[in-house]
Amino acid sequence: QVQLVESGGGSVQTGESLTLSCTYSGYTSRAPCMGWFRQAPGKRREGVAAIYAGGVSTHYADSVKGRFSISQDNAKNTLYLQMNTLKLEDTAMYYCAAQADGNECGLRKSEYNYWGQGAQVTVSS
Repeated sequence: QVQLVESGGGSVQTGESLTLSCTYSGYTSRAPCMGWFRQAPGKRREGVAAIYAGGVSTHYADSVKGRFSISQDNAKNTLYLQMNTLKLEDTAMYYCAAQADGNECGLRKSEYNYWGQGAQVTVSS
């Protein structure tokens, strides 16, 4: 059973940076596709970034392109989300997600099989 544990959330001011980490276990080989999602109060969960096969390709939501960067360290079984130039609208619960097979490595939550518990990111002015 794949397990995901996020860390690194917190409170920052606009324009600052924050890095989220997600430690994963349960894969017998490299995780095929992993992603970050977020959900703000009263809003639907949305895909933020995805990474295929440890970095062969990455995908980003338009709202975070150029500011966020997803990466994966297979040796440490850890997924990262580097968030720069944070905005008020980035405030949300951030979830790490992973797929069982990686056939469609995008930003739709229906493509993902495993989810972490979430890490809160709060951006204030």
